[in-house]
This record gives sequence, structure tokens and C-alpha cells, in this order.
Amino acid sequence: MRIALERAEGETSVFDSFVYPAGHRLADANCAFAERLVKTLLWQKGGWRIVVGGPAEVGEHIRSTYSPSGARAFDAQLMGNVFERPFKVELAKAEEIPDATERSVPLGRHLDGCRIGFDAGASDRKVAAVVEGKVVFSEEVPWDPKNQSDPEYHYRGITAALRSAAEHMPRVDTIGVSAAGIYLNNRVKVASLFRSVPNDVFQEKVTGLFLRIKRDWDEVALEVLNDGDVTALAGSMSLGENGVLGISMGSSEAGGYVNEKGEITGWLNELAFVPVDLSPQAPVDEWSGDRGCGSQYFSQEAAVRLARGAGIPLDETKSRAEQLEAVQEALAAGEERAARVFESIGCYTGHGIAHYADFYDIRHVLVLGRVTSGEGGNIILRVAQQVLREEFPDLAQRISLHLPDESGRRVGQAIAAASLPRIGERN
Repeated sequence: MRIALERAEGETSVFDSFVYPAGHRLADANCAFAERLVKTLLWQKGGWRIVVGGPAEVGEHIRSTYSPSGARAFDAQLMGNVFERPFKVELAKAEEIPDATERSVPLGRHLDGCRIGFDAGASDRKVAAVVEGKVVFSEEVPWDPKNQSDPEYHYRGITAALRSAAEHMPRVDTIGVSAAGIYLNNRVKVASLFRSVPNDVFQEKVTGLFLRIKRDWDEVALEVLNDGDVTALAGSMSLGENGVLGISMGSSEAGGYVNEKGEITGWLNELAFVPVDLSPQAPVDEWSGDRGCGSQYFSQEAAVRLARGAGIPLDETKSRAEQLEAVQEALAAGEERAARVFESIGCYTGHGIAHYADFYDIRHVLVLGRVTSGEGGNIILRVAQQVLREEFPDLAQRISLHLPDESGRRVGQAIAAASLPRIGERN
């Protein structure tokens, strides 16, 4: 079985796998396996057109599942919106699918001049002022963008953060933005930060939000990148290495990848939607409605769900971020049940990395985000490394896991975001 996914400008990714022949005792698993594989590839690579090269019954299952009336209608609709093309699934023979046509581009690593880096998280927004590569100011401010239907809330919050950083520099040469979601040419395509904004308002006021901000700042060089890719870029810059997968555990999961050449691939890397648990009782992602996706395993959602299961009392009137903080405080106080929460996330992480290694060429994994703050991050890393050593020894020898220091875990993405644009670019 060979699966091809076409993205913008004719770029195509290809993944080779197999299915069992008709009549084989395991052939009944073919369609379910292929559907989960396609879901993984869609959110790792992206695409508006899928070509399934293999048995016709498998291709037909994918076509019906990823249709407006199918179980994966959410995914099909979002991919169509992202690439501004009608989403479709085509069938072919495996040998008819040509090799991939991929490209990667260098991005970031610029630290000259006076730069602002902004990280738009779902629970708090972070900003850093960077002068000639040195951080002269940084701050975190709580906010609640996911539940706001008026995009002026987002605009005011971003603008306030940028102005706060600008006050600590003699001038502003560039603005780099790290944000959850999918962004093409600095335009917002899909983003959970704007989940509550009605679609007509989204098209009118959100799609071009960062272009509006760019105009406000006299057309200064500005670059917006998915927060997961910024995570990977931050890891590559700090380690001085390439082949880095970044996993940020915040309100959801963000993923990003810097390849062996130190370049960004143009893939979506939206690991929050990638399935990691095939159990029919796996928790459901509230946005997509799908089960077993990364958003429920590498996030504050996971920590809060596990804490409830462990019997840790939490105030349900508090936000998820506040409930996570309560779990972290319990851990700091020596609560064994809290330690088991982070041990479980570490177990998820070890198995998750092994799964991701089927789709990425990984030498280093950088893990950061709100969930990794405090001792919990050290527990997650220790257990993940143990899982790799005991269950995936070949990967354990090849892949190194890293956790930034406490400051880097919380504002590292804002600093890496500052390095995105070149001075003088009028992008």
C-alpha cells in the first residue's frame, strides 16, 4: 500500500506500508489500520488530495470515511480550508504512485538587532524583547483566547504584549510570532485560539489578523510560525544540532520538526490530532470528536484527567491551567498520587516518541511547555527514557531526550520566535 498526499504548489509526500491480502486471517484489520495511518499522515504532512495506492476496498473505505458525511468529516473539511481546495480521495494501484516531491527551507536563527518574540499560548501569552541575541525583557500574562468570540480580544492582547516588549528596546526591527495552529504566508488558516469565533467573522477579521498587526508596526519584518516548529527550532538552536522533534505540552500538544539540514519542511506537524491510542475507550478530543489523539495525552488535559483518576481533589470551577497548577503544587508537596500523574505522562511520551519515529528521522526530542514545569518535567523525561531503554532499545541509542531549564520551558518559544524574520524583509 502506498499513500500520497498533495499539498500546496504540487508538493507531495508519499508513505509506503502494507495491508493483508483478501482471505488472510488479519485482513479485517486493513481498513481500520489504513484509516488511522491516513489520519496520522494528514496531520503530520498535510494535504488537500489523498491517493490511496492499494486494494480498492481500502481506498473506498478511506474515501467514505473522509467525506462530508463520514466519521472524519472534520479532518476533510479543515484540510480543504487550509489549502483552499476541495478535499478529495482518489484510488490507484500502488505502483502507479510516483516518488515524493518535497522541499525544505531555512528559517529563523537570526539574532541581530532589536527583536520581539511572541508566543500565543492557549492559557497565557508570552513575549520577549531580544537585543543582539540577549533577552532584555520577558513576561507571561494569563488570557483565555479559546473562549472569546470577538477577535478584538485577541488583537488587543497581542498588541499589548508587543508594546510591553517594545518599551524595553530602543527600536523594533522585527516581530516573530509562535502560535498554535496552521499559518500560511502569515495568514491564519486553522487555529484553536480562535475556536469560538464564528466562521464569517473568522474569514473577515482573523485570517488577516497578523497582516493588520504588521501594518500597525509600519510594515516591520514579521513572521508567524506554528508553535511546534518554533519549539523544534528552539531545540536546534540551543543544542547546536539538527534532526530535532519538538513536543510542547500546554493546553494541547504542539509538534514541530527541524530536519537533518536544519530546515523547516513545510509539513503541518499538528501532532495534537495524530492518533496515539487505538483503544475504543480512549478519551475524545473535544474539537475534532476523534478518540485517542495526542491532545489528550501530551497536555494539561492529560494531567487533569489523570489527576481525577488518581483521586486528587480539584476545583472544577477553575480553569484547566489552574487545575494543572494545583497538581504541580501537590507534587511539590510530596503527594505520591501527583507523582504518578507525571509518571503516566512520561510513559505516554516514551511510547509516543517511538511512534513518531516511524514518521520522522529523529536524533533529538525537545520536550517543554506548561506541563513540564517544575519537578513534573524531570519525572516525564526520566520515565520516557526508561520506556525507550526497556522497550525500544535501538531508538534509545539513536534518540536523545532534552528538557530546557525552567526559564526555557516557559518562554523559550518566544525567544526562538524572535529569531524568525530577517531584518529588512517586507514579507
